[in-house]
Amino acid sequence: MLLWPPNSRDLNPVDYKIWGLMQEHVYKSLINDVHELKQQLVETRTGMQQRVIHEAVEEWQKRLQLCVSAEGGQSEHTL
Repeated sequence: MLLWPPNSRDLNPVDYKIWGLMQEHVYKSLINDVHELKQQLVETRTGMQQRVIHEAVEEWQKRLQLCVSAEGGQSEHTL
């Protein structure tokens, strides 16, 4: 029985590129509370170019295909 890897970064649809860009922008200024953090996250996402998200989805699709090709097992990260 194969178990789905619960925290596989290769299968993360958001991709670290998006998280990195969001973190870079959000933490440019001091965040005082959860409300400010949420506001910064929403503003950052709203201002993000669709191209960045499209590229992340394309990378995710490639990673999913590698996972399928490896029949759910480990594979070399060649992307």
